[in-house]
Amino acid sequence: MAFEDFDLNEDLEAAPPPEKRSNRTFIIIALGLIFFALVVVACLAAYALYYVPRQRQAQANQVATVNAQNTEVAASILATDMAKAFTATPQATATNTPVVAEATETPVVIIPTNTLIPTGDPRTATVAALFTQAAQAQQTLIPTLTTTALPTTGFADEVGVPGLIGIAVLLLLVIFFARRLRTAA
Repeated sequence: MAFEDFDLNEDLEAAPPPEKRSNRTFIIIALGLIFFALVVVACLAAYALYYVPRQRQAQANQVATVNAQNTEVAASILATDMAKAFTATPQATATNTPVVAEATETPVVIIPTNTLIPTGDPRTATVAALFTQAAQAQQTLIPTLTTTALPTTGFADEVGVPGLIGIAVLLLLVIFFARRLRTAA
């Protein structure tokens, strides 16, 4: 074959160039998934940094409130017990008895003592008794829990078996149509 017989244009016209498949759809979907993952991570970080400390603080406040209420109930019970133990003592009456003083050489030591017994206010005892009665009334209103019933929480209890079967059929249809679209393209 001679050099003159060789035609370069003939090969180019005979075979059209192969079509390039564009990866544009794949890149758009991949960028969308990456963006979605970043949004999920940002939401998880916001949850961990914002909501979790608030929940812990609310739980600590609730514990402090319960402890304060328990302390108040214990104080009222103590006041009630003190009111029950209270007995009125008769007041001493003064008598005039002559005292004969004799001169002696013994030294006298005077020690001041508190001879008055503090008596509680009857209104305080009444309030304490009312607090005790209120606490006893609240204790009797608490129902007793029985464990005979099964719990009714969970997805199957809310949706039921027909809902689960419907979701399974829906997912099978998604698989069928996805395969159909893949083979058609």
